[in-house]
Amino acid sequence: MKILSKNLIKLRDIKTFKFKKAMINYQHVEIVNHFMKKPLILVINCGSSSLKFSLMDPKTGEESLNGIAQCLLSDNANISFKVNGEKQVLALLPPFDHNTAIVELVNFITKNNLFEQITAIGHRVVHGGEKYHQPTLITPQVKNEIAKLAKLAPLHNPANLVGIEATEKVFSHLLQVAIFDTAFHQTMPEKAYIYGLPYNLYQEHGIRRYGFHGTSHYFVTQRASSLLQKPLEQCNFISAHLGNGCSISAIVNGKSVDTSLGFTPLEGVVMGTRSGDIDPSIIFYLVEQLGYSLDQVNTLLNKESGLLGISGISNDCRTIEEQLLAGNKRAKLAIDVFCYRIAKKIASFSASLDNLDGLIFTGGIGENSNTIRSLILNQLSLLGFKANEQLNEEIRFGKQGNINDTTSRPCWVIPTNEEWVIAEQTQHLLINKGM
Repeated sequence: MKILSKNLIKLRDIKTFKFKKAMINYQHVEIVNHFMKKPLILVINCGSSSLKFSLMDPKTGEESLNGIAQCLLSDNANISFKVNGEKQVLALLPPFDHNTAIVELVNFITKNNLFEQITAIGHRVVHGGEKYHQPTLITPQVKNEIAKLAKLAPLHNPANLVGIEATEKVFSHLLQVAIFDTAFHQTMPEKAYIYGLPYNLYQEHGIRRYGFHGTSHYFVTQRASSLLQKPLEQCNFISAHLGNGCSISAIVNGKSVDTSLGFTPLEGVVMGTRSGDIDPSIIFYLVEQLGYSLDQVNTLLNKESGLLGISGISNDCRTIEEQLLAGNKRAKLAIDVFCYRIAKKIASFSASLDNLDGLIFTGGIGENSNTIRSLILNQLSLLGFKANEQLNEEIRFGKQGNINDTTSRPCWVIPTNEEWVIAEQTQHLLINKGM
């Protein structure tokens, strides 16, 4: 135990944030883990200008800490921590980047005596291509593959890689695991992911439908299976993850067989700022007839369209709903288009199913907007859905449960927890590999 104590003392001494691999080997990690009362997984979700984090018990989903560093590399950079329901926000002087955000996170973790409880780090990585369909131990080779896949997710994978490399500098003694958003959808059959393009574009360049929000769809389908008290491998669902980004997935026997997002997160239904499906010829028209550059088209479709573009007000559904109640016609149009496209996509997935156990709403809008849910369900009566308006209004803001009428197919609101999936799958990987 004296050796163990010395190692823990060294772990706490991180003022310089420089760790030597000789400080602690994996045998010592196992000794520390053995004596810990509550081993925790640090979950990192890194964006281009943000870094979300959560320190979580992978068995229960209980969070010891969560927070976000945002507006990185700007004058407004700040980092917030939430512990035991209390939030602390620190405004920091620039330059404040991902590396300094990690340093501040480690400092906070250490001050709260949580450092030695961390057993591993789980990273959300958006695009894993066809190669990565399971939780993956991060190695130099895996990092190279994530970098190569950046051509398929230029806004996400480079940022995810920054988060990985920043944590490696500080947590050099811990194993790091990548959980890929695309992994859950690798069970789609070829007929669902091949585009109507020359087949060699898929063979040589990987141009196919991949799907995203996989950890969210995975989590809520497991919860729906529990609510049904039916084995997951016997369950068929349609899952609607609705937020600033939206995706609909068809689940057969617990596995994804189709999803609305495609080669990138631009395909599919109308979203907060993304157009979703459009006639591809519109792009040629914008360039050839209206003088748009390709960069301008990219910005238009990804950042200026969707709810924002149609309403001319905001990409925030709450703001648009307020304007809807105030009689704003563009707000009504935006909501109508949004709900119709989602209902149409849900109905189209009946082609993937022999039977349907129920519909799941999740994501920021799906969990909280009873208005959006009601408008969608009203357009799905042919599939046997009907909302119980009282339940629909009550089940919001973190609540879980049925919102369907007694004559309807089951329909649930299930708050997603992607961080828990990442923590749980990280732990499972380490256990399976005997680490």
